[in-house]
Amino acid sequence: MGKILRLSNVRKTVNYVKKNGISHAWYAARERVEEERKDIYVYRKPTEDTLRAQWKETADYPYLFSIVVPAYETKEEYLREMIDSVRGQSYRKWELIIVDAGSSDTVERVVRELMKETGDARVKYRRLTENKGISGNTNAGIDLAAGDYIALLDHDDFITPDALYCMARRIQECAKYHIMPVLLYSDEDKYDQKLQNYVSVHEKQEFNLDLMLSNNYICHFMAVEAGMMKQLRLRGTYDGAQDYDLVLRVADRFYRQDAAAESGNPARWQKLIVHIPRVLYHWRCHETSTSENTASKAYAYEAGKAALEDFCRKQGWDVSVEHSLHLGFYDISYRPDILTVRQDVGIVGGRILDGRRRICAGAYDWQGRCLFEGLHGQYSGGSTHRAVLKQDCAAVDIRCMRLQAPLQSVFTQITGLPYQERTVHAKTGRGIHEMRIADVSGLNCDEAGYRKISLELGRAAANMGYLVLWNPEMTLQLT
Repeated sequence: MGKILRLSNVRKTVNYVKKNGISHAWYAARERVEEERKDIYVYRKPTEDTLRAQWKETADYPYLFSIVVPAYETKEEYLREMIDSVRGQSYRKWELIIVDAGSSDTVERVVRELMKETGDARVKYRRLTENKGISGNTNAGIDLAAGDYIALLDHDDFITPDALYCMARRIQECAKYHIMPVLLYSDEDKYDQKLQNYVSVHEKQEFNLDLMLSNNYICHFMAVEAGMMKQLRLRGTYDGAQDYDLVLRVADRFYRQDAAAESGNPARWQKLIVHIPRVLYHWRCHETSTSENTASKAYAYEAGKAALEDFCRKQGWDVSVEHSLHLGFYDISYRPDILTVRQDVGIVGGRILDGRRRICAGAYDWQGRCLFEGLHGQYSGGSTHRAVLKQDCAAVDIRCMRLQAPLQSVFTQITGLPYQERTVHAKTGRGIHEMRIADVSGLNCDEAGYRKISLELGRAAANMGYLVLWNPEMTLQLT
């Protein structure tokens, strides 16, 4: 296993050097090696007893899931495993819609044989008269869907046997509070076809608008309320990043509703866009898949950038969108200033590095824990690169922040200081630049004190309906 992973790393490192230079590549390679040394992930399939209990528990649930699979010259082995994974669900109310745009008869033959063997009418097949691309082909399946929720599944991937159970159970829990989620998504891992095992688990965050504007971390397994899915559909203009475009357009609905009401409500989004913190999707790694070779679908990253630019245009934001150092990840630059462009952001703040250039303060969760604490300032945070991505959080450190005007009086109430800003020079991987931050030179605190005040400001911002945005490009170095 180690040998294969090292060879894979060599290829990735060579590509990275060409794109980003030796310095960035050296730190990326070192971080990747350290990450693999501590990677002890093991996927454990639910037991048969557990699956039977899930079936009994949800037997009376009314929700029908339509799983749409656009197929194109799918390898028979992959196709059978995909179908078996759906037929093996502990939650029984589903339909599998396979739309076939291939020119051979492989997919149709396999599906017809299976339907004859099992008599399972829940598996439905439709031969398409032409290949309209991934979005057009998927839309043909969406048109046929009769479910309450429509889920998307790639033809060479497969889902865990409790995938639909977990989604149905969460919908049922929400229904008790008269909430109908519009989008549900889960954690995922990768299935290494060569090694025949599961690797690279992606444990995702609750819905986080600005993290989602940095990359499509939602990805698989995803189900969308049928009415919204049929209304939005997939757009062929963004083939390769059609799922990302879909998520952005779902978020756009709620973002503009909040903007029209002149008050944001980020907590509402997490009730309607629901994260299930469990691996429900296995993304197969093989030579032509994006999961194995990220350079194999470079067009997808351009499509993702275009979808993100479209989202920003709809909001009326004056921004530029660029590719980050990492494929499939993006950086939004706000002109002239983020607090002017984004009225939903109440506080923007950055990270603080100690004398060893390791993160010691910056973004905090509601328990006051510093995200990425101890991580070297040149590291990205692993395969998800989350430590270098803009994202929303509970609070940011008061020593490296700026505030919207309505929060400046709150700053004075909490700190006893008038709100004023000072200019400092920040050194990051992109060079040295000036930034303005709140002047807290009048505070006399220890680290615990700074953290306590930072959390108070974060709570005040949340109570006023604002997001708190962490921007790791804002970097202070302690002396």
